[in-house]
Amino acid sequence: MTDHTHADTLRTPIVAVLGHVDHGKTSLLDKIRGSAVSEGEAGAITQHIGATDIPLSTISGMAGELIDPDDFDLPGLLFIDTPGHHSFSTLRARGGALADIAVLVVDVNDGFQPQTEEAIDILRRTGTPFVVAANKVDTTPGWNPQEGEPIQRSMEAQSERAKSMLDENLYEIIGQLSDAGFSADLYWRVQDFQKNIGVVPLSALTGEGVPDLLTVLMGLSQRFMKEEMAIDVAGPGEGTVLEVKDERGFGATIDTVVYDGVIRNGDTIVVGGQNEPIVTEIRALLQPRPLAEIRTEKQFEKVAEVGAAAGVKIAAPDLDKAMAGAPVRVVRDRSVDEVVEEVKAELAEIEVDTADNGVVVKADTLGSLEAMANALREAEVPILRAEVGDIAPRDIAVAETANQDEHKAILGFNVDLLQNAESDLENADVKLFKNEVIYQLVEDYERYVEEKQRAQQETVLDKVVRPARFRILPDHTFRQNDPAVVGVEIISGTLQNNRNVGYFEGNEFERVGGLSGIQKQGEDVDEARSGERVSIAIDGPTVGRGIEEGDTLWTEVPEKHAKILEQELKEEITADEREALQGYLDTRRKRDPFWGK
Repeated sequence: MTDHTHADTLRTPIVAVLGHVDHGKTSLLDKIRGSAVSEGEAGAITQHIGATDIPLSTISGMAGELIDPDDFDLPGLLFIDTPGHHSFSTLRARGGALADIAVLVVDVNDGFQPQTEEAIDILRRTGTPFVVAANKVDTTPGWNPQEGEPIQRSMEAQSERAKSMLDENLYEIIGQLSDAGFSADLYWRVQDFQKNIGVVPLSALTGEGVPDLLTVLMGLSQRFMKEEMAIDVAGPGEGTVLEVKDERGFGATIDTVVYDGVIRNGDTIVVGGQNEPIVTEIRALLQPRPLAEIRTEKQFEKVAEVGAAAGVKIAAPDLDKAMAGAPVRVVRDRSVDEVVEEVKAELAEIEVDTADNGVVVKADTLGSLEAMANALREAEVPILRAEVGDIAPRDIAVAETANQDEHKAILGFNVDLLQNAESDLENADVKLFKNEVIYQLVEDYERYVEEKQRAQQETVLDKVVRPARFRILPDHTFRQNDPAVVGVEIISGTLQNNRNVGYFEGNEFERVGGLSGIQKQGEDVDEARSGERVSIAIDGPTVGRGIEEGDTLWTEVPEKHAKILEQELKEEITADEREALQGYLDTRRKRDPFWGK
């Protein structure tokens, strides 16, 4: 055993690769791995669970004259394969992001897409430094591929036309970054990487520009992260769960990225769980057999210990309730209770503020749960309960207890509906929203709420007294009283049957009676619109006493109704109804300025 008493050592920076679904994240990782292998450095590349470690010597071999290995004392780069989801960019390590640095892959022809926006949002929130890989430059019409070359040399080999088409696409991306609040430029023009984002044009297919990407990542890590890369080599290991997986022969295991210290077989560890932190003992530490392609190869080998930074699969009892995104801590020479409290405290940072009413949120990882909570907070949607995991019967039961109809909803991000919950959902008054893109999930829900509110407004509108102003036509008295029947013309608004009507004497409203009928061309109708002429029956007054031909009358709008019309339904009523309402309110308010407010 070597003596680890010397000062802290620098660990490999952890690099996350994010981006929209088909913009080439996986092929870029495969290219970096593949080129490394073809450099004849096969032995140097160690495959990890969920990660690939590329040592400095390999990187400098691939980057050629772009890198002088003597400029670096960091050991290389550890690329983590965020399993299928960009939400992994919110994987955490002690309150910060797990990734030290990120690559945002954008298809140069396609620009920003929903998941790109989302990844940017997460990078902004976690403050993770990043580089943009503008992928697929080889698809530029007329492109002449220069396998594996640095991008500037490759660009010199292109026709003017291809070069200018590529430039146009690159500037489009730089513009989109600027819209998102980041000042960016082609990486060779960036003076200060702390203030500007470098854009690296490349092709995961031909390898052009890949040397540049590695160079920029190494340079950034070396310059800005050296302090953070200092770790306690022999200290108790700390890591973050990437995925919880069942493995034949091992039961539930956790794929973990270790970012500090050492984890040994037999260690007691504390892992964040769905209810309480899990305390368990490591039965096996597993890594893929050398150079086996991680995604297909199931043959692991057991290792005695793993030091940071590394990806490893941990097999131990009781891990089935572990959560993706949760902390993993080795206990070693401290009390278990102390470590359990540490894990609880770290999970509490991620806990979502819940309200007494609101929607139920389920997500696949703690990171995505947190991102969902942030998105809902911005949309001002309250959350009743937020948890990691698939949608279970009790989620439906909880959602049903919401006291507002629009909150009887479950928003599921990247999760499934468990089979035993399907019939519960069918029989419950609960709406389920599922999506793989956070902001689309929130938008779907907001659209649903708007539609619900519009339907509610329509029912309110049916009950509200609508404003109307109308005039009794000269020579149109058909009956003097009991009821008085007269011909009228509606000047503005909607005249409804069974409403009280009256007129203004000065600024004082005088009620004259109630409508008991409206006839249009001899037919009974419920209402008459602005501009129409109808005959109406009014209970109460006598023509010649109380009302006269030529009088202007108004529907009497109760104060509460006037307030609803002015404050909530103004957009829902017609322009002439607004005009009638305004005239009515203005006159009422001459006497009482606060009427209907």
